Amino acid sequence: MTCSDMTLGINARLARLLTAAVDRSGKSRREVARAAAMNKDTFLRVLRGEKAVTFEEAARVLDACGLASNGALLLAILGHEDLAAEWLGEDAGAFLDQFLAALPVTMNETLGPRIADLRPRWAIGTSRLVARLLAKHIDEFTERDISLVLGR
Repeated sequence: MTCSDMTLGINARLARLLTAAVDRSGKSRREVARAAAMNKDTFLRVLRGEKAVTFEEAARVLDACGLASNGALLLAILGHEDLAAEWLGEDAGAFLDQFLAALPVTMNETLGPRIADLRPRWAIGTSRLVARLLAKHIDEFTERDISLVLGR
């Protein structure tokens, strides 16, 4: 895969995400283009995937839609634009934004010099571990909330 092929793929994924954001926003394409400080024709070409969009422009479009999300942009770039669109404006998307912002600093603080010992092959297993920990945490909160309701 060439760099140009990869760029075309990223542009197509970002176009799908931005189109979903505009559709979800309830605003007209003209309103979003204006709020994102983009020419209407350029904006439409971006949504069709005909024109490359910078990350800054994509972030402005999401912001103009009221759905600003660095996590959604990252998900789309990584090939998960359907999930990114699904999570726009949802708590899962807000969680991902905060998680991604905090993770590098937290890892650095917690691991210190041992950060050099990290191995890429551990990433998928670690993501599964974090997801299971989150599921357990949600279950515990749900049980506690049910106990409080039933205890009354």
